[in-house]
Order: sequence, then C-alpha cells, then structure tokens
Amino acid sequence: MDGILVIDKPKGVTSRYVVNEIVKKFNTKKVGHTGTLDPIATGVLVVCIGNATKLVNELTSNDKEYIASVELGTSTDTLDITGNILKEEVSIRTKEEILGALNSFKGTYIQQVPIYSAIKLNGKKLYEYARKNINVSLPKREVEIKSIELIDDIEYKDNKTLFRFKCTVSKGTYIRSLIDDIAIKLNTIGVMTGLIRIRQGKFKIENSVKLDDVNRESLIDTLEVLDYKKVYITDDIEKKVLNGALVDNIYNSNEVLFITDNRAIALYKVYEKDEKKLKPRIMFKGGV
Repeated sequence: MDGILVIDKPKGVTSRYVVNEIVKKFNTKKVGHTGTLDPIATGVLVVCIGNATKLVNELTSNDKEYIASVELGTSTDTLDITGNILKEEVSIRTKEEILGALNSFKGTYIQQVPIYSAIKLNGKKLYEYARKNINVSLPKREVEIKSIELIDDIEYKDNKTLFRFKCTVSKGTYIRSLIDDIAIKLNTIGVMTGLIRIRQGKFKIENSVKLDDVNRESLIDTLEVLDYKKVYITDDIEKKVLNGALVDNIYNSNEVLFITDNRAIALYKVYEKDEKKLKPRIMFKGGV
C-alpha cells in the first residue's frame, strides 16, 4: 500500500505518535512524516506510506504556512507556554510597534535553533543536552520569512500583550525562535502560546483529515501531488529505467517522472556529466 495522508495533527501529541497510529491503522511499518510539529501545535502533518516514504525529503523541502499565537511578557526554557517559566514582566506594546517588528523580519535572516529541538550536535539531539542542563553553543542557520502579517486585534491581559500572526516560511524555520526574536526586537520577552500549520507546500488544512477519521479512502495517489514532467514509458526504454540505467534526455526537462501502469517507477534528473542524459534520482521499487 502506497500513498500520502494529509492529517490535521491534534494538540498534545507528538508527530511520532501520529506515525505510530498510522502504522497500526494500516498494518505497515513503512510510514514517515515530512516535518515535525511540536505537541503544542496542530494542523497539517503530511505522512507518507509504503514506497511514498521515498518522497519524504522531496515534500519536506516545501515552504510552510502557520498561524502563531504570542504572549509578550513571559519567557520559558522551551520558548513556548508549555515550558518552565524563567521570567515575567509588564509588557505593553502598541499595534504600530508590533507591526514594525513583524515587518522587519520579512526576507532572510540568521536564526538560532532552540535548545529544545531534535537537531543533532555531536551525535546528540539538542533537547538531550537541555534535559541534562549541559550548556552548548546552539547552531544558527539562514531562514526565509516569505510573508508575515498581524491577524485579529491585539489584546491586553494582566499587563501582557497578546496577538496572533500568519506567516509563510522556508524549510527549517522554528516559529518559537521567530517569536523570541520578535520579542527581542520589541525590547521585551515573549513565548508562543499556540501554533497551527495551515499549509505545507500544496497541502492545505482544509483538505486534511482528523487522525481518528483516517482510513484507506484518505490516501492520496502520489501521481496527484508530484509536479514533475510525467512520461509514460515505452517498450524501448522500459528495461533501462527499471534497471536504473542512463537514458537520453529527449523530454526537454531537468527532471522526469517515468510511469507505467499508472504507477510512478522512477524519478530521473539531468546527468551532471552529460546534460543530454538523465540518471536515476529516486527509484520506486514496484512503483508508487
């Protein structure tokens, strides 16, 4: 069984929990998701089953769209409201100040990875260092904030400022870290109080399925979601493709998805040593 599921992850569970539930529902161990959501977060979690797991990296590279909830005036060790409170302060900021801070992050910037994350450093996940109170130099990387806008009205509660924003970001962007950086820009502290992923690539939350409602009819055929040039194999190259051999690039495309019997069997790309040839990029044993 092969295909893709677009699940609306419930709050309070890990992405790994969702994968484990799908393993049980479909009685297969070949299951993988394409981008972790923290337990506090809900929304689009794209899950691949069977040979579609070979597409995890392809789908993970897509940009993502979120709605984030923020509380200015509180800081925690995890950068979200589920963590241990480190500090609280009076933090009243105007709409104009918040808009200015949000707009300043449009484009690329260097973001520090949060200590409570699964990024590995010297073979260990960062959260393992955090749990043992070991200080490490946190890695930084360039991310892109493609769009960011304030939504809803700003609220003030207990001398703190509450607001929500929507953003579209590149792969690898931590919204918790973005919120921390926004708070610093506002000369205060802040935490993420909620997060909804409303889109990942072409997969939107309105087309997602609740975890409890997932069944075989929920599976999406991979041919529906792959945007590469599709070529139905003819007898003269079928054997070559099935064996992963080089083929002539007569298709005027840098990437070609070869199909037989309505199943994708291989994704080919331009051969670096000879642009007139295509070489295998992903082979789908048995098709997908």
